[in-house]
Amino acid sequence: MTVDARSDLQNDWRPKTIYALGFLTLIATFNYLDRSLLGLALPEIKAEMHVSDTVLGLVSGLAFVLFYSILGVPIAWAADRYNRRNIIAIGFGFWSLMTMLSGFVANIWQLAIARFLMGAGEAAGLSPSASVISDLFRAERRALALAIFGTSSAISGIVFFPIVGWIGDIHGWRAMFIAAGIPGVLLALLFVLTVREPVRGGKEAVATAFQTSTVLETARFLMRSRTYLLLVAGSTFMGANLYAAAAWAPTFLSRVHGMNLTEIASVIGIVRGGVAVLGIIAGGLLIDRLGRNRPKMRARIPAIACFIAGPAEAVFLLSDPAFLWMPAFIVSSFFVLVYQGPVFALGVSVVRLQMRAIATSIMVFSTGLLGQIFGPLIVGMLNDALTPELGATAIRYSLLLGAVTPVLAGVMFWLAGEKLEADGALVELKAEPEPAR
Repeated sequence: MTVDARSDLQNDWRPKTIYALGFLTLIATFNYLDRSLLGLALPEIKAEMHVSDTVLGLVSGLAFVLFYSILGVPIAWAADRYNRRNIIAIGFGFWSLMTMLSGFVANIWQLAIARFLMGAGEAAGLSPSASVISDLFRAERRALALAIFGTSSAISGIVFFPIVGWIGDIHGWRAMFIAAGIPGVLLALLFVLTVREPVRGGKEAVATAFQTSTVLETARFLMRSRTYLLLVAGSTFMGANLYAAAAWAPTFLSRVHGMNLTEIASVIGIVRGGVAVLGIIAGGLLIDRLGRNRPKMRARIPAIACFIAGPAEAVFLLSDPAFLWMPAFIVSSFFVLVYQGPVFALGVSVVRLQMRAIATSIMVFSTGLLGQIFGPLIVGMLNDALTPELGATAIRYSLLLGAVTPVLAGVMFWLAGEKLEADGALVELKAEPEPAR
């Protein structure tokens, strides 16, 4: 390795690196905003289109996740070989266009089609972005960088959710989709013009000749990694929690606590988003400090966060007075997203360089496909089954699914930490920095 390469390896936090990370985080912010808008609009859509909660669960969950999950792996395969910046930009522009078109649908079937296509575009977001970030930062700094990237969902809530909620209250739910989609099309073009594709493998301390791997070779390698499989299982459980909350928490606050769109957007956006940012950054910093010499802490800290988030979620759902449910909501919000950055960073650390985007996409596939199906859909079905007996409060018991899954995720993450050292020995980097394309 040359002197310049060693210097570049040490100098992670440079202006162009920070700018690239910031722009990727902004793109992910729109990713979360666009997919979450439907949850905010569900009560108005239900009233306008006269459909059941089960149908709404299918549209908000399954309609989105089918293309999102299925296309994730082939897009990741392309990202492991071709220019990731261009792949991200094309996907960003396309899903933003589909978000905008969602505001013009005439019935639930057209909305489902728009949701399908939005999922196809968003499949080009997370996995290629995580791969790019892995080439912007060394392994020792990757957890913090991905934690910052992980604040995108919270930033979406803090900055944009209250704005679109206010737009929805004044102009209706369709205007929210139009207002959210237009900026993304313009930002996709700016991203192409101002961000460069980083050198693949440029932040690795050990490097030899770059080799690509087929999907089958990658799958065989991943099946041997118990750490990776446990991380996927834990992420899937958390996916069920997050997707169920994204789809149904606004309806819960409307039905149980009688809030309007602006109030709901403020609670979910400003309160949950703001607290979640603190939790994500705190977790990233803690792992960045403790995980250097104690690798198991990179899995145990997310596990502990999940163990706390689950019971807090149950108190939030089952409490009526605000002085009980609001503190529980805050505690849950602080811990529920701590896992994301560290788990994705841990996932790419136990795979080979040429497998990173596919490994991330498989994790996203499992989280999305199973999380979206077993989150929004099951909650919707339980709502319809329990409503005749419990009325509007049925949703609080349906959403208890979101209190159980974080505990199960915590168990998976803790066990992953126990297997980390053995599985780390499987990784033999055979990659030399590849020229940017």
